Amino acid sequence: MTVDTQTDREISTTSERAAGLIDMPTPRTPQELAGIVQVFASSVQWLDRVRLRADRRWYQRLYHGPEYDVWLISWMPGQSTGFHDHGASSGAFLVTAGTLEEHRPGERSRVIPAGDSHAFGPDYAHDVRNVSKAPSISIHAYSPPLTKMNEYELKGDRLVARMREARQSEIGDGQRRIQEQEPEARTTGVLSINDMLAAARARLQRLSPRDAYEAAAKTKAVLVDIRPESQRALEGCIDGALVVERNVLEWRFDPASNSRLPVATSHDLQVIVFCSEGYTSSLAAAALQELGLWRATDIVGGVKAWREEGLPIAWHL
Repeated sequence: MTVDTQTDREISTTSERAAGLIDMPTPRTPQELAGIVQVFASSVQWLDRVRLRADRRWYQRLYHGPEYDVWLISWMPGQSTGFHDHGASSGAFLVTAGTLEEHRPGERSRVIPAGDSHAFGPDYAHDVRNVSKAPSISIHAYSPPLTKMNEYELKGDRLVARMREARQSEIGDGQRRIQEQEPEARTTGVLSINDMLAAARARLQRLSPRDAYEAAAKTKAVLVDIRPESQRALEGCIDGALVVERNVLEWRFDPASNSRLPVATSHDLQVIVFCSEGYTSSLAAAALQELGLWRATDIVGGVKAWREEGLPIAWHL
């Protein structure tokens, strides 16, 4: 089930409630919320929305309905929530990239790697942290939709409530917050090139050379060589790949560009970018995702790994 299908169903259900045909919303159980975050995570339509902030966590609401809401959150290394609860809401979250840790008083920390989820009931207090050296991404669902969060301080082995509620910017009107946040997310804080590379790869479904070879052979995936001519001459070429050097890549694949290639007619096109060793290609693929080509990705290890796999190489420009 896609996010769009899920959203359409919720809109239909909301209309039926308004007409008095079904009962008012019933809160979802933690187990149901765990299934909901799995549905949203299995769709890749949220990948191009991910942003990173150097100063604090970045978040965006993906869905808001009468029974639950769904949030997308990114975490740079060292970022955490602090101890908090979710008021009367149950919740669940699934880590889609990286690793998160949950901390609760008197308990051992829980490590939640990519692909794993965690669900909990109302009035559940915890601190969630990214203690790794790479960015993490997670999807969260709350039912009823999140309206209140209480913050706590850890004193000894118990939590003491702070005198104020958690920042309302985290649970306020989603559309207003998103509009205010996106420009700031791009200008606040400074990221190193390693941060940028990790952020790019966190949003990509990167392919091994063998997987890329099979995708090009069996589907309409397009291999794109962004290396300069000098590297192609030294390292060889992949037959069937389009040569589009990095400085014009976006113009060639934006479906709205007057300079686009004939193949670039849809944002659904799967573009598989490669370079010499798989570094510049990650940044390039993420740039294509920014243009809406949500399936854009790159080859792990680039042409060097392709050759090591024994895949065919041609010596022409």
